[in-house]
Amino acid sequence: MTENGSSPTSRRALLLAAGSAGVAALTAACSGPAGPRGAAGQPSASPTLAPSPGGSTPACVLAVEAGAGPYYLDLDRVRSDITEGRTGVPFRLDLTVVRASAGCRPVTDAAVDIWHADASGAYSTGGATFLRGTQVTDAAGRSTFRTIVPGWYAGLAPHIHFKVRPDRRTETTSQFFFPEDLLVRVYARTPYAQRRAPQHPNARDSRYRASGAAMTLALVPDGEGYRAAYTVGIA
Repeated sequence: MTENGSSPTSRRALLLAAGSAGVAALTAACSGPAGPRGAAGQPSASPTLAPSPGGSTPACVLAVEAGAGPYYLDLDRVRSDITEGRTGVPFRLDLTVVRASAGCRPVTDAAVDIWHADASGAYSTGGATFLRGTQVTDAAGRSTFRTIVPGWYAGLAPHIHFKVRPDRRTETTSQFFFPEDLLVRVYARTPYAQRRAPQHPNARDSRYRASGAAMTLALVPDGEGYRAAYTVGIA
């Protein structure tokens, strides 16, 4: 099943550049839509952020928040490994949640949900729960998910949805994208290669063009797959 009808993005969520996400990528988001693109629809480089006063942590910058799309399910299924036997290139995602309005301090006990499509582009619906899960941040604001690189579908850039719920009243929702050159390599592997992937899976998506500079993960090799880290700052 494919996703469509996602709500448009708005500029409400605060995200902090840190870890492998890259400070330069998020800088582009604080000045409006993403800047010029390089080859294959990838965001071009931009200046780095200055450290915040009294420390080495970059200042929190305004970025985009995206709608949850039609396939969000509030399952509260607390687990780190969300694959449920779905095959694909392994992917580890390390997230850290910080409070931007409190000097970017770590947020403890925040619920972090992620969900995405499998290698064939299908989401779990009905009673299925594959590739969905929740983690609760530790004292350092950290959570880790083990999953696979999502497949492509419906003219949209491949992505992972996430939602941060620090309490019962507030939440921040957005999505992560992947570097297009990496997707091309991944989609040449089994089981993704069972379908013919688009030549430029990111460039065709207006949401990627609007927020890809801020929300594209920087993946590094990790065994047979990849891993990435990102720090999400909430208001």
